[in-house]
Amino acid sequence: MSTIIFIENNGTRHETDITDGHSVMEGAIANMVPGIDADCGGACACATCHIYVDEAWMARLPDKTEMEVSLLDFAPHVQDNSRLACQIKVSPELAGMVVHLPEAQH
Repeated sequence: MSTIIFIENNGTRHETDITDGHSVMEGAIANMVPGIDADCGGACACATCHIYVDEAWMARLPDKTEMEVSLLDFAPHVQDNSRLACQIKVSPELAGMVVHLPEAQH
């Protein structure tokens, strides 16, 4: 298990333990982190698990797939550090990663 830290738009912090190999989105849902809707259940078919990855962690993540880039076009307020939580698999290398949640998912 690895700890991922979610920070809501209002500053509320959620430290969650997520099983390695599960997605950041799955961990958010399992730990009832508010702000991750995950309407498609992790199939990379929507953008309702949009997160902002803290810049210090970006280099540790795999590149975005074409599908992820395409779906992020539907998310509001996309930034360079925007990712879909369903596309990031938790691993020991990501233990302690900080992600910020947008004001709302659309």
